[in-house]
Amino acid sequence: MPIPLYSDKSQTKDTPTNNTQSSAQSNATTGGDNTTTTSFAGNSFPTAINEQGQPLSKEEADRLYEERMEEEYAKREGGKPLLTREEEDDDTATITNSSNGSMDQDIEGQRSRSYGSFRDSSPSPSNDDVESTGSGSARARIDPRIVSDAILGLSDGLTVPFALSAGLSALGNTKVVVLGGLAELAAGAISMGLGGYVGAKSEAESYQTTVRETEDLIDSSPGETQAIVYDIFSSHGVPEDAIAPINTSLHASPDRLREFLITFHHKESEPDCNQAWTSAITLALGYFIGGFIPLVPYFFVSHVIFALYCSIAVMVVTLFVFGYIKTGVVRGWQGSENIFAGVKGGIQMVVVGGVAAGAAIGLVRLINGGES
Repeated sequence: MPIPLYSDKSQTKDTPTNNTQSSAQSNATTGGDNTTTTSFAGNSFPTAINEQGQPLSKEEADRLYEERMEEEYAKREGGKPLLTREEEDDDTATITNSSNGSMDQDIEGQRSRSYGSFRDSSPSPSNDDVESTGSGSARARIDPRIVSDAILGLSDGLTVPFALSAGLSALGNTKVVVLGGLAELAAGAISMGLGGYVGAKSEAESYQTTVRETEDLIDSSPGETQAIVYDIFSSHGVPEDAIAPINTSLHASPDRLREFLITFHHKESEPDCNQAWTSAITLALGYFIGGFIPLVPYFFVSHVIFALYCSIAVMVVTLFVFGYIKTGVVRGWQGSENIFAGVKGGIQMVVVGGVAAGAAIGLVRLINGGES
């Protein structure tokens, strides 16, 4: 629909005028053109006039606008439309006529800006945003508690059953080593699982006790809780005038104050309801898997001493790899310092396992030699 160019005298009369507007208002008539540009406080509004200097009527302004648009359309090569949604603001704003450039430029500039706003109102997500979202979800961190339980279970499983199987090898009977090792694996895995379950349950009970004590403190001693909140923020350098409104806001909500005190005063977090079972399963599996590795050679080698040597060789490699991975999980993988720390952690695990196995072998041989 064409944009009318006409001036309503009633609107001009109703416009409030004061000293500021009077000083800012100016009229400039372009030579040889039936267009007057009226400025109000820095904003230009084109107004078409006829030969007598009077503003055009609505019908005359519409006809003049259509004629000029048809002239511009005819001048463009190939009959390309003047306004398309794909045109940029700069291209559309430059559609001018030598005789009526001021009016047409303002009209087309306003039209192009409206089309540009329509195009940019709903931008589609870029490929980089999609890739970053996918990579962020792929890099989801594993629960540190699970990593800790797995390391503890594997560490005990790689050390204790290996030392036991090495000590039983001194008896010279492969069957005794296998049966004794499997029995120890079953008992040790159950023990580790129960220990993890009981420990997680104890943490949950301790947290609930802390919650009850905090609720009692909030109900019975509001002055003490205010002092605790003040001490927490003042220890971090927060000024006193900023602490007062925070203290008031926290005490307005007992639930929010309780969570704040538990987190920042008692420094405890609510444990997962499934943490007990997760810890039990992780510890038990870690212990069983780690303890089963040194028993593998005894299933395939009949000679007990040779099976012991094979078990020692397997465990040296396994303990070193486990120590390196454990250190890498804690410290990181890149950098010469982290690599050196990983090698050091692997050597420490080999030394600990070797000392435990040597002590077990020596003790069994000492007892067996005393009986013979």
